[in-house]
Amino acid sequence: MADHLPPALLEACVVVGASSEKLKEVYQSTPNGTLEHLLLEPEVLHVLAPPFISRPQAENEVVRSHGKRRRSFLRKKREQPPPAAATPNQGGGASEGRGGSEDVSVPKDIDLMALPQLCFPGGLQVANEQRDEEFHFLVFTDVFGNKTHGVVMQCYRPLWEGTSFFSAYSFCVISKYPYFTALKDCLSCLLIQLRTCRLSDMEERVKEFAAKLALVPIPPPGQLHLMFTLRPLTIVLPSREDKDHPTVDLDLHLPFLCFRPQPLLQVLSCLLQEQRVVLFSADWARLTLVAESLLLFLKPLSWQHPYVPVLARGMLDFLMAPTAFLMGCHLSHYEEVAAETDDLILINIDNGSVSTSCSETVDLPEIPPPAADCFTQRCQSLHIHFELDQCHLASCTDINEQRAQKRAWQQNRNHDIQRITLELIVNIFRGVNSHLNYEHRVFNSEEFLKTREPAEQLFYKKVLETHIFHFFLKDRLNRKMDNFTRMELSTRSVMHKMKAMVEVPRRPTMQEIQARRNSSIIENKLNKRLGMSLPNLGDDQTISFQRNTLLTRIIMSDPALRMPPKPVKVFKLPDFPASLSLHSVQSYYSELIQQLSRAIFSVQNENSTQLARFYYLRGFINTLCSRRLDALSDFQNLQKTDTAIFPTQLVTWLVDSLHRDERRQADRRPELKRLILKVKTENEKPLVQPDDHVKKFTLPQKCLHQQEFVRCVQECGIVKDIATIHRLFDALTDGQQKEVDPELFRVFYTFWKETEVEAQDVNLPSEVIDHLDNSECVYKLSSCVKTSHGVGKIAMTQKRLFLLTEGRPGFLEITKFRDIQEVKIASAPFLLVRIPSLRIQTSGRTEMFEANLKTETELWNLVVKEMWAGRKMADQHKDPQYMTQALTNVLLMDAVMGCLQTQRSISAASKLAYFDKIKHEVPMMVPKTTSETLKHKINPSLDLAEPQTVHVLLYTPGQLTCDDSDGEMNPKLWVALSGGRVVVFDAASWSMLQDSIQVGESQLNCMLGLVQEQVWIGSQDSVIYIIDTHGMTCNKQLTEHRHEVTGLTVDTRDQYNSQQTYSCSCDGTILQWDSSSLKVKRQFHLNCDHLSSIQIHDGKLWCCCRDSIVELKKSGTPHRRMALPDDLRSMLSSFSSFIVIPERGQLWTGCADSGELCLWQTNNHRRPLKRISLTGSSGVTCMIRVKDQIWVGCCGGSGVGGQCDGQLRSQVLVVDPESHTVAKELQAHSDSVQTLCSAEDRYVLSGSAQRDGKIAIWKVE
Repeated sequence: MADHLPPALLEACVVVGASSEKLKEVYQSTPNGTLEHLLLEPEVLHVLAPPFISRPQAENEVVRSHGKRRRSFLRKKREQPPPAAATPNQGGGASEGRGGSEDVSVPKDIDLMALPQLCFPGGLQVANEQRDEEFHFLVFTDVFGNKTHGVVMQCYRPLWEGTSFFSAYSFCVISKYPYFTALKDCLSCLLIQLRTCRLSDMEERVKEFAAKLALVPIPPPGQLHLMFTLRPLTIVLPSREDKDHPTVDLDLHLPFLCFRPQPLLQVLSCLLQEQRVVLFSADWARLTLVAESLLLFLKPLSWQHPYVPVLARGMLDFLMAPTAFLMGCHLSHYEEVAAETDDLILINIDNGSVSTSCSETVDLPEIPPPAADCFTQRCQSLHIHFELDQCHLASCTDINEQRAQKRAWQQNRNHDIQRITLELIVNIFRGVNSHLNYEHRVFNSEEFLKTREPAEQLFYKKVLETHIFHFFLKDRLNRKMDNFTRMELSTRSVMHKMKAMVEVPRRPTMQEIQARRNSSIIENKLNKRLGMSLPNLGDDQTISFQRNTLLTRIIMSDPALRMPPKPVKVFKLPDFPASLSLHSVQSYYSELIQQLSRAIFSVQNENSTQLARFYYLRGFINTLCSRRLDALSDFQNLQKTDTAIFPTQLVTWLVDSLHRDERRQADRRPELKRLILKVKTENEKPLVQPDDHVKKFTLPQKCLHQQEFVRCVQECGIVKDIATIHRLFDALTDGQQKEVDPELFRVFYTFWKETEVEAQDVNLPSEVIDHLDNSECVYKLSSCVKTSHGVGKIAMTQKRLFLLTEGRPGFLEITKFRDIQEVKIASAPFLLVRIPSLRIQTSGRTEMFEANLKTETELWNLVVKEMWAGRKMADQHKDPQYMTQALTNVLLMDAVMGCLQTQRSISAASKLAYFDKIKHEVPMMVPKTTSETLKHKINPSLDLAEPQTVHVLLYTPGQLTCDDSDGEMNPKLWVALSGGRVVVFDAASWSMLQDSIQVGESQLNCMLGLVQEQVWIGSQDSVIYIIDTHGMTCNKQLTEHRHEVTGLTVDTRDQYNSQQTYSCSCDGTILQWDSSSLKVKRQFHLNCDHLSSIQIHDGKLWCCCRDSIVELKKSGTPHRRMALPDDLRSMLSSFSSFIVIPERGQLWTGCADSGELCLWQTNNHRRPLKRISLTGSSGVTCMIRVKDQIWVGCCGGSGVGGQCDGQLRSQVLVVDPESHTVAKELQAHSDSVQTLCSAEDRYVLSGSAQRDGKIAIWKVE
């Protein structure tokens, strides 16, 4: 349970040196007392670990007994050898267990056996003169990869008073956190005291020093640093950026001072390829600082192999390990190591060179040139000399002011360096996501490699086999939203973002072909045959030549790198107590709690991020003081301020340790009662291990039934949509047993990939490219045929057919798909035979185009008809996905024809002509009113295998004219899908900004946008989740409701009035919130049968219950109630939605199982004034008021059909509240309309149920 305790700076302080008895013995046995250059065996003299004060027994058991830590003060006895202190894999504490010694414990994970050597890596010597103090840094890694960090100070003290010989002592401060700079500063302060104290007092001074550091807490992740004073210095502990990032408390520009960009890239390449790397320096301190910096440069990739940045002279045999490693040695061992070991990468920090143990050069694949060149250019603009940046400023006369200046400069520099190195990693691994299948956790490495340049492939082959990349893939497959993902998204090209909207074409666009031609890197490689993985529908695709143009754009514009670091606040801890008695320490903690309380009050309604950090720290201190209820109260407040730093394990431990009287007190405090209940509920859930496996795609070895075939096709990235895969399965098993032979699948897959390869070779003349749109791609090319326009090859893009004329290549447009009037097969005479030909009639042209396609005729007939049908459906339904799905069908037809090679192959391929088929089965024409009102359709389930129900829609306004590169100020559309998944669209371009924000795991019922840049979301799990609209993170929760949250509303009369936000749950509970402090201002209960929604009009709440609509007084008591009409009640129907029009005195209601609207007068609540029948509707699901219209979403009629079948079965009706009539009937979706929302009264958006799963955007007139 020690790991669950609050984190503190000090883990232990260890003093290492030669004992006085040993020194005296050696001195007396040495002739003439010549001790200089004599190497002694270092020993652990003292180990000091918290707690340093005696507590009452009960408190001590609660606070520290779980950690099995006791005061540790280890005295070495002359007869006890150093190894007796501990064993390498010590568990909780190490006891000497010998008679005459104290009962001794050391903190978990500290290896006292190796520590003496590491504190004196060059050996312990006796000097005949006083030497300067030296510092170096240590990192210990246990078998689970957990790191502990040490800062070592070596200083020399006289052997005894009056002697001219000096012995070295090492003072090692050990911490679980890498505060290298802060701990070095702390030891520097200790040094001042040690210089003036007697040898006999040294032990007490070190104890006082360690006890002070044990009082220092660790800052939580975020923008709050801690400061404390240790005379004469003021020391700052920087916080982590977030919980997934390590603490950075060192100078990251040190490697840039040691290496030029090219050798630095070589070093990073060696680490990415998991080589056996050894660092060398004549300065022990540089080894760890440079090694730690290098590992930070690789983030988010994490080193998975042995890591020992400092090897003592007796540990050089570690370099014989056969596995990859990163270790550090003194420069004096360079020749010895190079001569005796093979295949090592030797890095000389002092002269910035990189070589191997076999040669002066490194014969390893280098980082790909585009990424390397971008990194090199960034390095040239990096300011890494503090003195140059400060030479125009006045000299500081105060040391702490000077240190603050340097610290601020270093923080900015570290931020710049981390952004530059992150950009390097993003550029290296850009495109990995395009070859992932999230459902089956598959990475198609072979197809990813085909997207890389030939010269880069060896590098990627090595990297893709490493452990470091494997763990990186796990995070990508888990859709981790880290800095890598954010930068990769923000630096995508415009073309990539456009592709993401229409399910990524699989071929190079005209713009990319032109860029490839103009790129000097690619210029001589145009004719190479590249293969690329066919992307999943909706995934982004990175093509090799596009990658280079993208990097050029980053170098020129670099919006991501101009982003300044987030502002931080520094909180100063109280001065340390003069004595370390129990009373003094308690007073220190009390003062700290008071300071934190004042800080909490000062930012209560201003900065929830800082507020969360103060609550966290106060909860931490309350835990140390055994104020468990206060600690739980502070941690409970994190639910409303930042759940990302909620200490789950610590809170669980606190709940379990509550005494009986404390439990009774907690039961009287509702917020604590809720927290304890939640903790217990979570603990009772069965432990589910997360699925972290990563598969590589391999071709099947056995026959595939339909379900296995679906999985296999999705894994290899051919297509993701299940309905399409089922049709492909039917095509490949045409007239045979319903399973696909593995050899047939292999042939199909091979043909598909070869087609992609051929498409990469399409080298269109510039004259042809000029006639095509930038986004067009050539998807199919015929053989050279005779046509009515001359001899040439017929080319197909997603928009048109054109002829590439023979001889001097030229462009002749045949037709655009939307202009086709007729497609048919005919026969043309040739000598004595008739050759099959394809005829295409285009609107506006009298002449019919004819092509003698011979054996290709039937396939091209299917292809053109499918593209024609897809184009017509896309235009009529304002939905580009129909066109891209038709394109997918066409490519699959081509592959089926190519792999079957039988007489029935055209029959099999025709099974994939889906849109051409449904064109003849269902009406293609969309009613005129619908067509004129419908603006566009978008698919929020774009990257999913099957469509999902759109449960809730929310539009949040923004500024359309904004220079923000991330589009943060653009209006947004928030879409709640099944399973707590929220998708966000940029409402200016309708491009997807965020493909998944996970908000719990239950269905989401309602959403509300507030002016505090928050989106509130009510869930079936009784929680209101709050998303920050800038950070796109969900780190706040309101847990006051006990049942399913069904409604949210805000009084729009004063949008800045934070007191008028309401929520309701199905049990009738209504809460009024202060949306700034997130506190409940009022609570009342409505007795009703299932409260489903609430609205506020003129300051009065209206509630929709299953059997009534209720208006509430300001006191919360019912004012009037409109009951469900008797005839509807007898049908077991219920109210589903309502609209109040106060100025007309009207209330409009709809029922889920009744195809009519009821109009009530608000002053006559006995019976509805009028009932309006809704033709073609079986029920009303939702209603909103837009301008002076009522928009009504309806349930569709019965029918059986699948996604994209073109059958419109549900309506959106526009009702005129003045004439009480239906003004418009809009044929909306192929499944029931689930939700409606308004976009500034200019557009209405409708979301549908799972069978359709799309969002329609309607124009408001």
